[in-house]
Formats: sequence, C-alpha cells, structure tokens
Amino acid sequence: MRLVEELMRAQADEHHPELRAALHHLLGAGGKRIRPTLVLLVGNMLGADPNKLITLAAAVELLHTATLVHDDLIDGALLRRGNPTLNARWTPAATVLTGDFVFARAAKLAAETDCLPLMRLFAETLAIIVNGELTQLFTSRGIASRENYNQRIYAKTASLFEMSARAAAMISPVDEASIEALRNYGYQVGMAFQIVDDILDFTGEQAEVGKPVGSDLLHGLITLPTLHYIENHPSDPDVSLLLNGNYSLEKERMFRLVQSIRQSEAISQSLSEAGKYVDEALGTLADMPAGIEKQSLEDLARYIVDRRL
Repeated sequence: MRLVEELMRAQADEHHPELRAALHHLLGAGGKRIRPTLVLLVGNMLGADPNKLITLAAAVELLHTATLVHDDLIDGALLRRGNPTLNARWTPAATVLTGDFVFARAAKLAAETDCLPLMRLFAETLAIIVNGELTQLFTSRGIASRENYNQRIYAKTASLFEMSARAAAMISPVDEASIEALRNYGYQVGMAFQIVDDILDFTGEQAEVGKPVGSDLLHGLITLPTLHYIENHPSDPDVSLLLNGNYSLEKERMFRLVQSIRQSEAISQSLSEAGKYVDEALGTLADMPAGIEKQSLEDLARYIVDRRL
C-alpha cells in the first residue's frame, strides 16, 4: 500500500504546482483505501505480477478520488472526513479541472497494465458511475422502489468494487471461472458496503458522518432503511408527504420521519440484508487458494457489516 500511495502522489509531478498541492491534499485526507486493498489481496492471492497490481490499485483509487472531487462540488459539500473539500478552497472551474486531471491520470495508470480488456472495463465502470449520478440527480428523488435503489447503489458503489476485484483477477494467471467468482465477490461486498453506509446515514451522529443525520432522505433520496420503514408503516402521514414529493416543503416533518426510522426495526432489517450480501461474498471464495489473502478477503467482507453503527 505504501508503494500504491507513492505512485498516486507521483501523478502530479512535473505538472502545475496547484495540481500537485491539490492531489496531495486529496490523498492526505485519508480514507480506508478499501478498493486498492481489494485489488492487492485478490491479485496476490491469484499470483498476479506485483508491479501491475500496484499500478492497478493506484488507478482504482485515483478513479474513486476523482469521483469524490466532482461529487463534493455537485453536493456543495465543504468537508469530507473532517477536512475541507477542494471546492471549499477553490472555484468550481478549478475543482472540475482538477477532477478531470485525476480521472486522466487514473486512466493512464490503468493503460499501463497493458491489458486491453481491463481498459474497456475501466471505461465502462466510469460510464456506469456517471450515468448513476445523473439518474440520481434527475429521476430518483421521492422514488420508493427496490429496483431503483439497487440500481443506484450498484452504479454509485458496487460497480467500482466489482471492477476492482475483477480487474485484479484479469491480470492474474487464472481461468474465466475464477475471474467471474471474484467479480461476484466484489459485487456482493460493494452492495453490502453501500447498504451499511445508508444505515450509518441514520444511525451515526453529524460530527461523525460529516453531514446531517438522514441527509439522503432530507434531499428526497429513499434508501433501504426508508424502504423498510415504508413497507412496515405505509399509513404514516410523513411517508405520504415524502412519496407525494413534498419533502422539501415540510422540513420539520422530514426530520421527524428520520427520527422515526432511526428508532424503528428498519435499521436491523437493512443490516440483515447487508449480511446476506456478505454471506454470498464469502461463498464465492470457497474455491480460492488458501492463505493469508483469502483470510483477509473474508475478514474484509465481515468488516463491511461490523463498521460502527
């Protein structure tokens, strides 16, 4: 991981000093580095070339970082992980251009794996993420649909987890069945990860999550805890207000709905669904080579649902 960090930071060398400062600021903000960890564990388990793995891991994390730069600008977020976002310090134009630069360097690193199918997968995943953001922006507010929710969290989160695991397998000396098994592992872990994030949006405290509790719901985005609450309490008048699209007109009632969900069985029901995805992920590892990497991938899947609630 130290080598991955060094490679990421080197991507702004010999470029505009403000770009270097921005990239170091973004990477210095921390983060769990789960996606590059996933790449390294899968590739080491399957015997991939270490240099290609490091390059791929850096590409994946830079792609993730670039999406966060643009997301923060779109959302008007001034803090991420307790640190000022780029758009809190720079103009929108400078922020967009910096995000574009990080996207470009991520693509360059992906190309350096010399694997054309991987490059195709990389581009397709970016398209899925952007299309998901556009769908959420224009057509997902006030929609209480399992299908809509699953599509959103796949595009937003699981697609990149899926790509990380699949790409690491693609540059390893393994057959298509193993590549498919690892793709499925990444998908299952990614879906569970976003469900738990959506639970934390309700159960966390503002100082910890960096945004108001129930932030998604207050903006009309219906996530799994809200879906469970709606199914369990269809006659709640606050639910009717949400589904009628009037969530932005009655903020006090939306705050009340957030508290109702926090105190309801919807939280445990959502966590149970995340656990089912984790169980599926663990099942995909059954035929993988035994060793510390396989054990770590199993631990990673369990960590997803053990994060502080």
